Amino acid sequence: MWIVLGAISGFVAVAAGAFGAHGLKARLAPDLLAVFETGSRYQLIHALALVLVGVLALRLTPEARASGVLGVAGWLFAAGTLLFSGSLYLLALSGQRVLGAVTPLGGLCFLAGWLALAWAGWLSR
Repeated sequence: MWIVLGAISGFVAVAAGAFGAHGLKARLAPDLLAVFETGSRYQLIHALALVLVGVLALRLTPEARASGVLGVAGWLFAAGTLLFSGSLYLLALSGQRVLGAVTPLGGLCFLAGWLALAWAGWLSR
């Protein structure tokens, strides 16, 4: 499931990046275009993290898999993508700066996801 979700997220991130570079360049102010590009970059990074979670789910020790912490990492990366990248996409396209208040929540999900992934690795040693 994580590999599929990561691959789809990666596809969306590349499409969003191309849309930003080619479709929005003439339509958005430079600062908003940079916001859109940041959303795409973070989505792509965390799409790879989701794929990693899927690969590790196949490779980690039974103890690490049984803890469920790897799944927590996956859900945190997915939630982070929705909140962080999603809010940046919406902010850039709508100009509504209030959406930026959601972005840090996504960042916290990303951070917690990386800690959960580290914990899964620790349990698997």
